[in-house]
Amino acid sequence: MSSSSDLPIEPPIVDLPIGTHDAGFYDGFSRSVTIPSKIIVALIIMWAIFFPVNASESLAVANSTIISNFSGWYVYLIAALMVVCIALAVWPSSGRLRIGAPGDTPEFSRFSWFAMLFGAGIGIGMLTYSIGEPLAHFANNPEIIRGTIESQSAEAVRPAFIYTFLHWGFGAWCTYALVGLAIGYVSYRRDLPLTIRSSLCPLFGQRLTGFGGHTVDVVAVVATILGVSVTMGLGVEQFVAGLNRVGFGDWLIGPDGSSTPAAIVTALLVLVGASTISALSGVGRGIKWLSNLNMGLSFALLALFLVAGSGMYGLSLLLRGIWDYFITLPENSLTLFSDAGDTVSAALVQWQLDWSVFYWAWWIAFAPFVGMFIARISRGRTIREYMFGVALVPSLMCFAWMAIAGGTAIDLELSGVAGGSIIAAGISDQLFATLAVLLPPDIAWLVSGLVVVLLMTYLITSADSAILIINTINGAGEDEGSRRFHILFWGAALAFMVGSMLILGGIDAIRITMIIGALPFSFVVALMGISIIKAITFDLIRQKHGVPTTAAACEDWDGKALKPE
Repeated sequence: MSSSSDLPIEPPIVDLPIGTHDAGFYDGFSRSVTIPSKIIVALIIMWAIFFPVNASESLAVANSTIISNFSGWYVYLIAALMVVCIALAVWPSSGRLRIGAPGDTPEFSRFSWFAMLFGAGIGIGMLTYSIGEPLAHFANNPEIIRGTIESQSAEAVRPAFIYTFLHWGFGAWCTYALVGLAIGYVSYRRDLPLTIRSSLCPLFGQRLTGFGGHTVDVVAVVATILGVSVTMGLGVEQFVAGLNRVGFGDWLIGPDGSSTPAAIVTALLVLVGASTISALSGVGRGIKWLSNLNMGLSFALLALFLVAGSGMYGLSLLLRGIWDYFITLPENSLTLFSDAGDTVSAALVQWQLDWSVFYWAWWIAFAPFVGMFIARISRGRTIREYMFGVALVPSLMCFAWMAIAGGTAIDLELSGVAGGSIIAAGISDQLFATLAVLLPPDIAWLVSGLVVVLLMTYLITSADSAILIINTINGAGEDEGSRRFHILFWGAALAFMVGSMLILGGIDAIRITMIIGALPFSFVVALMGISIIKAITFDLIRQKHGVPTTAAACEDWDGKALKPE
């Protein structure tokens, strides 16, 4: 045995006090986080509503300057996150460490865990982009821009799925996985609050109890609102398109093919109202019930495409696409297009901004919400099981959706059956356009109605989950105390954010706002990556020297070396 002074490393910090109010309206909340978060979000909404011209012009300037200047940061950050996640999973010593105390066991079965992962980060975007993105890359991708293949040809199919898988694969899920691991590993092993700032405790220690920690949590709340707003915006536009398809009236769609202001307001009143009610009812009755319904309807829709659509073609695209994805992943993840002054290079840069950079910012903005949720459901799992479960399984599920649903749409266009009707539709309407070509009119109407219901449940689940996560961050990791009026505030904030931006400039306005808003949190994510590497490395050193690595072990520690865990 060694004395405390002989030990080469100290135990981890197992206490991070965060001040919360103990009475009144902010009972159970950190006012230093909640009030600034509300002010920032309210200012963004008022800017869009009361100064729409200035907001539109400012967003245009931001789109051409700030976003372009930081595109490389987004590209290389996501590549680095993938490397860190893979390394932590395959390295034997780190992979065996548990997210929690050594004796902790998973709360959920693998099936339930995978089901919740599926609903956490796919949902609405999958319904919008499962057909929309493969078709978009089928019509235009870097190879088509360079002139090496022809748009909408058989040769364009393979690269279409390479880029689709690039955006919905490890880039997304490793971002979620790392954020969730950084929060869950530190919080559960060291008995710290389950909030964003705890993930940085290995780097900054007790300094996170004050202004620095408050800033991190405020940035996370604002990023969450903006990330969920993009998801809600996409979902609202597709929801309105679906209502129009099933016969709710031409008043839903304007002459330019976009949703009318009346349709947007009506949809938001229904969707955000329902999500707020669900959030007020709590996780057990609201989110759990809707998640189960989402799963059933999603797999029923996928089975429909597999059986009634181009199932075998889709499966062949899936297998080939997975192979192509893995062999091109290093190059595509590190490629950053630059403008050389010619039309081709300028088009490549714009394509990357519209697709890859948008996605990387979206995943980063969505990461505090999804990461917190994944951390909540992953206690007791080893890092290796966690990484493979969070990064690999959902990626493969996304690939299957994109290949089977998107492959059916492409096959209908290549064969001439669709006659250009699917690819000519707006991205929000392409799923419904595919169903209209694929199925008899009455069956197509029925299935479109089910898709509208599925969209509604996904939208409600995403919104109410985000509201509850925001309140957890504001409550210093706790979900108790006075919550009702805060749930109503964040529900209204989401509705006004999405509505004002959609009416101001369509989904592009939300997209640009989100990319800019995700920038501050991207630096937090980078620090999370460094922090979790340090936390795991130091815990391995502690294990080697018999120093406790968990809060429970530290409580009984007498300053002498212990047997390794």
